[in-house]
Amino acid sequence: MNKSELIDAVAASSDLPKAQAARAVDAMIDVISRTLRGGDQVTIVGFGTFLVRARDARTGRNPRTGETINIPASKMPSFKAGKGLKDAVN
Repeated sequence: MNKSELIDAVAASSDLPKAQAARAVDAMIDVISRTLRGGDQVTIVGFGTFLVRARDARTGRNPRTGETINIPASKMPSFKAGKGLKDAVN
């Protein structure tokens, strides 16, 4: 499912026009992004938790040349599924 299909599904299940559903989906994505950028996490009980994980600096290898390269430390957005979502999938 891509973003436009998600908007269609939200509009259909909530009896909202597509324009309002699109604004709601965009707002949710924006709020989650801003919260993660601020260093906090977003927990939706029964669904899961959006959080930021730190990745340590490490060495890697350029697959084309075989040369060793240094990969700097970074932050990665992550999602940890909640029990309700796990149960729904299984």
